[in-house]
Amino acid sequence: MQIQDLPYPDPGVPDARSGPRFLWWLGRNQLGGQMKALAWGMLHFVAVCALPFGVGLAVQAVVDRSGTRLALAGGLMVLCGVGIALGDTMLHRTAVTNWITAAARVQQLLARRTAHLGSALTRRVAAGEVVAVSTGDVEKIGWFVEAVSRFAAAALTVVLVCVGLVIYQPALGVIVAVGVPVLALSVLPLLPPATRRADIQREKAGRATELASDTVAGLRVLRGIGGEELFLDRYRRASQEVRHAAVRSARMWALIAAIQVLLPGLLMIAVVWHGVQLARDGRITVGELVTVYSAVMLLAYPLRHFEEIAMSYSFSRPSAKRAARVLSLERVTDTDGTREAVVPTGDLYDPATGLLAPAGRFTAVVCGDPDAAGLLAERLGGHPSEEGTSSLLGGVPLDELPLDSARTAVLVQDKDPVLLSGSLRELLDVPSSGAVSAADALAAAQCADVLDALAQGSLDAEDPMDVRITERGRSLSGGQRQRLALARSLITDPEVLVLDEPTSAVDSHTESRVADGVRALRSGRTTVVFTSSPLLLDHADRVVLVHEGEVAAVGVHRELVHSDPRYRAVVTRETDDEAARGGAMTTFDALEEIEETA
Repeated sequence: MQIQDLPYPDPGVPDARSGPRFLWWLGRNQLGGQMKALAWGMLHFVAVCALPFGVGLAVQAVVDRSGTRLALAGGLMVLCGVGIALGDTMLHRTAVTNWITAAARVQQLLARRTAHLGSALTRRVAAGEVVAVSTGDVEKIGWFVEAVSRFAAAALTVVLVCVGLVIYQPALGVIVAVGVPVLALSVLPLLPPATRRADIQREKAGRATELASDTVAGLRVLRGIGGEELFLDRYRRASQEVRHAAVRSARMWALIAAIQVLLPGLLMIAVVWHGVQLARDGRITVGELVTVYSAVMLLAYPLRHFEEIAMSYSFSRPSAKRAARVLSLERVTDTDGTREAVVPTGDLYDPATGLLAPAGRFTAVVCGDPDAAGLLAERLGGHPSEEGTSSLLGGVPLDELPLDSARTAVLVQDKDPVLLSGSLRELLDVPSSGAVSAADALAAAQCADVLDALAQGSLDAEDPMDVRITERGRSLSGGQRQRLALARSLITDPEVLVLDEPTSAVDSHTESRVADGVRALRSGRTTVVFTSSPLLLDHADRVVLVHEGEVAAVGVHRELVHSDPRYRAVVTRETDDEAARGGAMTTFDALEEIEETA
């Protein structure tokens, strides 16, 4: 796989049982690139370590006054230079390719898993951890996968050089052959504490990222309650903990690096001292001494890759563990389904609560617990994130349908819909039946003022549909974001549309027009709205009160607000004292109060 061929047609099925198993799976799937990097790495490292032999031959040729051998030595050094240049260039190319392709494979796997899990992902894994895995962790995983081939080439080169020195000059070669393994293994006792410190650093950095992500996501709320300083102090403390952990980790790696410099220096001193004694005794030539000395000096270059592979593994192991944890998550239902891929029609029914939404009607659901309402809305769409009884559409269990068929039949818009960055035209370019145009959907959602605001805020785009929306629509107000999300849902024109608090951030006057627009546009289609707003409830054909996990009352808003105290308490926010005094508000009073507070 080359960089220009990305993305992968199929990134494969990862072994997500553990972090090391995931790294091993990645390495096996990069085998072609690893072998290329190994071959070019061998050429590069062997050429580097063969250079001292040419230098030694050249020195001895000068001592012996042999022009022929000097020319041969010069040719050998030129050949080594070509090998060094070619090997280094191609090793860098293949190494970078391995890094980028490995990281791209992990990113594709994470994106596929995120799309597969949907809303279940953030309920099982913190949003900040998902961000950390898909950014910094991906790079560290790619670093280790890329470093393996260079380490293998360096290790093989070290073995070849040691064997060659033993054959070339046994008296000094034995010292090198014994000393080099000691150098390579000397840092092993320090690796466990270094790895533990690196793990602590990554854990604290992950927590800081989660805190930052949550703070940014809730910045508007924090400003509203004056909580910026509180969260700023929390993040400041978290960042200081990350800094302290990083310093402790860096100290250990600095010690390892110092040992990697000190011990080769001691080995070189030993080789030179013993070599000088042998040369004075006439047991070796000057050229042989220069060759061995130069080889030992250049061996420090491939030996540095021993430190790098240890460092890359210690940093990538916790990253791979987090990635494997995300990739191992599964939905509680089979997304392939057990039934034929059809789009059923008919009444929508939830056996767990007894909620029935008749086909072609506008049904409003009142639930005093927002969390319970969110879970019920998700269950109505089929394939929920938690196990439970499947909802039925036309008598067909939605959980038994393929996920695509269930999503085509029932579209659920949760209470916090996300607006992706891009132009408004791209935002509204979603799979749809084609029966509802973008203009009709925007009009029904009362987005005229949103279009005007977008047009005024952009000097480049003449058409508001071409204006770019920032990430999550942060440049828009909460009500504007809700209405654009509602328009996007209306365009799809599903058989059943489930809306969870679609107008909670919209003022009462606009909310009333939105209710009229949605009712008119969805005429003849099944629409279920979870809300406690009297304005929306008054437009519904049928209102259902869900209390303590089951349907408690069914009727229309004007009847239920007078006849059912539980319904009235949720809709009018009536307190227990008011209920005891019989001070229930009329629908008109409730609407008037909302208008005054809007």
